[in-house]
Amino acid sequence: MAVVEISIVPLGTGSTSLSYYVAACEKELQNHSKDLYYELTAMGTIIEGDLDCILAVIRRLHEVLFKKGALRVSTHIKIDDRRDKVGSITQKVKSVKDKL
Repeated sequence: MAVVEISIVPLGTGSTSLSYYVAACEKELQNHSKDLYYELTAMGTIIEGDLDCILAVIRRLHEVLFKKGALRVSTHIKIDDRRDKVGSITQKVKSVKDKL
């Protein structure tokens, strides 16, 4: 299972506000909530699940912003794909908190 952090930024929109675009991406993510677990954060979205499924969803999210009027889209992806044991968003945070 992979944990992926994404930030998808529309450019050329004529506005500095991003919430309209973030909401559009979140609506698309809701369509995949049975396959993936995700959390919206203040600076991006964290997705947990099968890496191939996540990458396919990221491609759709990238396209959502063009459909919403962006002239350019910059997508930043950070992937944690651990194969020696199953990891999760919750497990990663718990591991750190246990050490505090």
